[in-house]
Amino acid sequence: MTDMQKLYLLVPLAPLAGALVAGLFGRVIGRAASHSVTILGVTVSFVLSLVIFNDVQQGHTFNGSVYTWLTSGDTRFEVGFLIDRLSVLMMLVVTFVSLMVHIYTIGYMAEDPGYQRFFAYISLFTFSMLMLVMSNNFVQLFFGWEAVGLVSYLLIGFWYTRPTAIYANLKAFLVNRVGDFGFLLGIGLVLANFGTLDYAAVFARAPEMQHLTLELTQGIQPALLTAICILLFIGAMGKSAQFPLHVWLPDSMEGPTPISALIHAATMVTAGIFMVARMSPLFELSETALSFVIIIGAITALFMALIAIVQTDIKRVVAYSTLSQLGYMTVALGASAYSAAIFHLMTHAFFKAVLFLGAGSVIIAMHHEQDMRRMGGLRKYMPITYLTMLVGALANAGLPPFAGFFSKDSIIEAVGLSSLPGAGFAYAAILAGVFVGGFYSFRLVFYTFHGEERFRHVHHDDHAHGHGHDAHHSEPHESPKVVTVPLLLLAIPSVAAGWLIGPILFEGYFGDAIYISHEHHALTHMAEEFHGVFGMMLHALTTLPFWLAVSGAATAWFLYIKRPELPAVIKAKFSLVSTVLEEKYGFDRFNDWFFAGGARLLGKALWKGGDVAVIDGFFVNGAARVVAWSSALIRHLQSGYIYHYAFAMIIGVLAMMTMFIRG
Repeated sequence: MTDMQKLYLLVPLAPLAGALVAGLFGRVIGRAASHSVTILGVTVSFVLSLVIFNDVQQGHTFNGSVYTWLTSGDTRFEVGFLIDRLSVLMMLVVTFVSLMVHIYTIGYMAEDPGYQRFFAYISLFTFSMLMLVMSNNFVQLFFGWEAVGLVSYLLIGFWYTRPTAIYANLKAFLVNRVGDFGFLLGIGLVLANFGTLDYAAVFARAPEMQHLTLELTQGIQPALLTAICILLFIGAMGKSAQFPLHVWLPDSMEGPTPISALIHAATMVTAGIFMVARMSPLFELSETALSFVIIIGAITALFMALIAIVQTDIKRVVAYSTLSQLGYMTVALGASAYSAAIFHLMTHAFFKAVLFLGAGSVIIAMHHEQDMRRMGGLRKYMPITYLTMLVGALANAGLPPFAGFFSKDSIIEAVGLSSLPGAGFAYAAILAGVFVGGFYSFRLVFYTFHGEERFRHVHHDDHAHGHGHDAHHSEPHESPKVVTVPLLLLAIPSVAAGWLIGPILFEGYFGDAIYISHEHHALTHMAEEFHGVFGMMLHALTTLPFWLAVSGAATAWFLYIKRPELPAVIKAKFSLVSTVLEEKYGFDRFNDWFFAGGARLLGKALWKGGDVAVIDGFFVNGAARVVAWSSALIRHLQSGYIYHYAFAMIIGVLAMMTMFIRG
């Protein structure tokens, strides 16, 4: 094993070691040692990722197995790494955001009794995610995929005494099972038809499989690659929370805020996006699958952004914004602009982590109050949080020169150039989404940090009820350094990460890691039009997306600063629309009624009909009744009187003689 291979192994194993130490011995070693060992593990991971990134830049990629786990016939199930430009970029994003979240957690979870357990979970989460992005075969991909799902279940339900948290983590787990079922079927189809689970071997044989079909029934014979791609993408719809499997993500806000930043900014929800980009050699061979991807992404991008407008919980606004941004990434995948999707994934990881951690900082200052209706005017109390949140909002709205602008605009342009069925609908949806994005991003900032200080009224009420805080306690104040330093460190790439657009998108950064067929030429066309970062910003001033984002922000300013009484009036006028949005289009209600209610009805029917009537009634009690009835009959024969027996003998002899004479 070469030195570099040892480093590859160390990247996922360092956080795993930290997780094991903090998880198993956390109580013995105490809080400080628990956070030190997990932070050390993730720091090692981040530094090594930088070293590996540098090595890959010099052209040293690696694809090989490290350990054979199981051999079945000719199929080998292995742990192997594929280190190329795609995986190494993901490793950097995952380890950097994870490191910031680890440091931030020291401040956020300071008073929580489950402190050591929390650090163990987030380190374990980092390990699972690294195994997923570094894998070179479907088995390890699936292992990472499921491990990420399991740890997110543990994290969302971290405060397990809250019924809402238990409901939320169960929901996340079940919705992900639906997606993972499709994912597993897709992997099964790959194994059945390709005879191997190694990426390189599957990708090499994919073109010759292009014309094969699947025999489902007489009339339905889908192309094999289309079926594989759509099934794999159903897995991505679960993990990356795409419509209609998006319902778990807003509820997962029940977990502590650092989790929201880690799961919903940089890691778990981006697993699906990364996986589709990794599978580009398969998706490029199926136009139907790409159309499916672009339409699902467009629905998610627009309709989830609309729900963000009516949310009052500060974390839920950011959660719906995440759903919308994931929709943008998915649309880019469908338009064959895989590198634009990964670029948006990277910039989004930074600015969304800022928004979540900034929201967490506000929640700490407000004594764990999450309702924006009880905030307002926080700007002068929390200047650092305010500035970083403003940077996050500007990037999220896609305004230049912030990171989100470059990645979002490239996606919109790529979709505009796409000729796929469904691309026209997607283009309209994501353009509308830009206005909505500008609006909800600034609604969050203005509602929370500007305007009148609405929290004062709350504290007077508290005093009236006899459980008020001290006078100095009711003043919100800036969070401690362990909270603000990660915020500032994440705000820097939220501004600057977008300036890497040239190398990442147009100068072939990804090389062989992403395959695009010749028919899909959106990115090559965009590369010809690209005249540097400043050229792109100047050009943006004349484009529709820029003015849509600005008008969204201006609308938010008008409604929440200039005329704060208007939102209530608008809500009353358009009560039907606002009800539909507040009900989240009724998906949760439908799922609770149809799936949860249906399952309960089925369970009840099986219990009443199957258990009580058939098993208990027929088999158990029925058998007892048969025995009782037959023994009651036989009892009459065994009476103990001699004349009864003599009588029986005479009847027996008569019967035998009758038969004998007849014979």
